[in-house]
Amino acid sequence: ALDTVHPEELINYLKEYNRSEEIEGFVIGLPLHADGAEMEITRKVKLFGSKLKKSFPAARIFYEDERYTSKMAAQSMVSANFKRKDRRKKENIDKISAVLILQSFMEKDY
Repeated sequence: ALDTVHPEELINYLKEYNRSEEIEGFVIGLPLHADGAEMEITRKVKLFGSKLKKSFPAARIFYEDERYTSKMAAQSMVSANFKRKDRRKKENIDKISAVLILQSFMEKDY
């Protein structure tokens, strides 16, 4: 299962996790406009990636296009017969979106 961690606590959470499991890399969803152009939040995501690299210098940072993952997550919840109230919960959409982003990354040949 995926944990949802507040952004301010994430680095410490990952450092704690790294004590038991060596982190080799991070896959970060990269928000882009439909045409592929960067948006304001894209810069913030990249700054966060730089922060991660500083905290985990041996780890590789990968950015994965996250366009349409929220929409695909919502559609998959409908297909899986999630209750309407569960489909509206942002954390559920975020978790499924994270899985879709990771799946997309893993299908590539790095």
